[in-house]
Amino acid sequence: MFIGVLTHPKIPVSETLGGEIVEWLQEQGAKTWIGSSWGLEAHDVPLTELDILVALGGDGTLLRTARLAAPYALPILGINLGRLGFLSEVNPDQWRPAMKRLLSHNFWVEHRLMLRVEVRRDGEQVYGDLDALNEVVVSRGGVARVVRVTTEVNGLYLTTYVADGVIVSTPTGSTAYALAAGGPILSPELHNLTIVPIAPHLSLARPLILNADAVIAMRVRTDHKAILTTDGQSYVELQDGDRVIVASSPNEAHFIRFGPRDYFHQSLMERLQWTI
Repeated sequence: MFIGVLTHPKIPVSETLGGEIVEWLQEQGAKTWIGSSWGLEAHDVPLTELDILVALGGDGTLLRTARLAAPYALPILGINLGRLGFLSEVNPDQWRPAMKRLLSHNFWVEHRLMLRVEVRRDGEQVYGDLDALNEVVVSRGGVARVVRVTTEVNGLYLTTYVADGVIVSTPTGSTAYALAAGGPILSPELHNLTIVPIAPHLSLARPLILNADAVIAMRVRTDHKAILTTDGQSYVELQDGDRVIVASSPNEAHFIRFGPRDYFHQSLMERLQWTI
């Protein structure tokens, strides 16, 4: 088995722990590769050769890793070194039994929906094939003024949001920015897209849940800076009249799980501390 390990350069324990994991795996006869999760491009990692990718960090690390690994359907095991760890499967003190289960193939793989987004300007694509696991956000920039986002679903006019922005979220992202903006929580096995306005003003304020095959087109109307953000980690500046098109990606994120397949709701309560 060929296992890659991604560490987080700004979490000192991550590199130490990554080294320990790689050393232990090699002692068991596994082939290994180790690198940093920051600044990676696809050609920096032997993605076509790896069997599993282990990511050490928080949810941000898992988001970056998922976008990297998804085109290769490469399963990811997350070891949580962050705060909430919605996407991670194990805590740092559990790494050894987790590696044993990997080597014995004692796990299942969860598939999660991703988004594909493009930006068109004057009919021409200016940004394309951007993937996101959590969400795509069209929003105002640094000035506290609303943007107007004329929104279509499958080519038919839906509404014009007058708001700080609009979130298009996956079920994975329903516990992230979309939740903070008042969106619903969706189980990760669902195949749905959610549209959630951010601080809407005299416009549609309720979130909408759509089928995964929906195509959402948002035309931006603004006389100041607006931005498109994917997973809260990368952004592009938008101009007045730009058209942002969001649909389900052909890629999916694959996460290694050890627990029961109906784990999500209990895990949600534990992480958000909503237990009785």
